[in-house]
Amino acid sequence: MSGKAHTRRRVPAHAPSHWTFFRQWLKSPLSIAAISPSSRHLARQMLAELPSQARKVIELGGGTGVFTSALLEHGIVPDELLVLELNEELHQHLRQRFPDARVECGDARELPCVAERCGFLDDGPADAVLSGLGLLSMGKETQHAIMDAAFKVLRPEDGRFIQFTYGPTCPVKSEVLADLGLSARRGGLTWWNMPPATVYVFTRNRSRQVTTVSMR
Repeated sequence: MSGKAHTRRRVPAHAPSHWTFFRQWLKSPLSIAAISPSSRHLARQMLAELPSQARKVIELGGGTGVFTSALLEHGIVPDELLVLELNEELHQHLRQRFPDARVECGDARELPCVAERCGFLDDGPADAVLSGLGLLSMGKETQHAIMDAAFKVLRPEDGRFIQFTYGPTCPVKSEVLADLGLSARRGGLTWWNMPPATVYVFTRNRSRQVTTVSMR
């Protein structure tokens, strides 16, 4: 078999993806965290923080699919990946690019309802949530609602919320972490992203009792 047959299949059309993202940023710059999609370097940093046996993953703010593509290449089965995107044009872009994944249009604050409605939680909670949302620019109430929603669909023992930020400090306010009983750990930093980004990992404090979404 030729070497070409062993080449890992990649999704093409990077230029259209970048143009789609930039056009949406022009329409609503406050609702989209950056002027261009995240880089593959940042995607590798984010995936490095997944639990070693991660099987079920949720992505918040799918954008043009940089993290989605990386997760599928990493080995996450399309049916075990839920991608949530609020922007309708980006949502349609993701559905066309990843037809086998569960791609839903919705608000991250409504994640438990969306995940139940599409059947993602039928066989148990998620191992990890990867977030491309601009948490740093959000108010305390919005941050609280998003983090609370995410941890309601994560495994109670070891579920992880993985977030990147362009800021110099933790993107989630300390009051939100304290109220929800969460801990933050700084992960990798990539200078090859534009702008440079830092990864943070959020987990439950072990002494905290958290109620997850009940399964059918």
